[in-house]
Amino acid sequence: MSVSAIIITLNEAAHIEACLASVAWADERLVVDSGSTDDTVAIATRCGARVVTHEWLGYSAQKNYAASLAAHDWIVSVDADERVTPALAAEMQATVRSPGDHAGFRVPRLTFHLGQWIRCTDWYPDFQLRLYDRRRARWNGRKVHESVTAEGPVGHLAHDLQHYAYRDIAHHLDTINRYTTLAAAVMHEQGRRTGLAELLLHPPAAFVRNYLLRRGVIAGVPGLIISTMNSYYVFLKFAKLAAIQNSTTPMHKQ
Repeated sequence: MSVSAIIITLNEAAHIEACLASVAWADERLVVDSGSTDDTVAIATRCGARVVTHEWLGYSAQKNYAASLAAHDWIVSVDADERVTPALAAEMQATVRSPGDHAGFRVPRLTFHLGQWIRCTDWYPDFQLRLYDRRRARWNGRKVHESVTAEGPVGHLAHDLQHYAYRDIAHHLDTINRYTTLAAAVMHEQGRRTGLAELLLHPPAAFVRNYLLRRGVIAGVPGLIISTMNSYYVFLKFAKLAAIQNSTTPMHKQ
């Protein structure tokens, strides 16, 4: 079977060439760009990808739109800061030739940060459903931490999808700030409420889970930093939810 690789972009000039090279084995490479002001579109075009410009719809909707434009039903969806290794590419190709009844396949995602590959904490193996049959699977519509929902069995592949998520700690913090804003808004829309107990208990619990239970300690200083950042993510998410609650609670009449 043939495979379409889809990538959504916005100002990804630093990543797009390497990302496209990692999916050069696909029968089609499709980039849906939402208005880049850097050289993303020029680089993608030069690399031989089909490039479509489309207004931003949100993560899930944009990826579903890209899948709808693809020439083939089997989709490999990657972000610009991700790389399909040669071993994973070979595994994907063999899998699509004989997928059985599977609607999709999850792959373990491995992140590079602070000078090393992080094989611990909540970050690994971080399974992501990235190879799927668009006739039976689609992105689920979440505003943050979107994922593919499949109608049918889902398998697992063995080789890692490489992820270059952050340039440095400042970039990591910027991402945490953006994602926790979205996460808090989603929780509030779903009727979730928070209080002092969650603010006090959930962040340290997240640190213990990441640093001890999920062996962040084995990664040395990067493991400590990432465990602390993951704990901070949890704190900030609940803090922003509390702020939304306070701003939407009617004031008592005097």
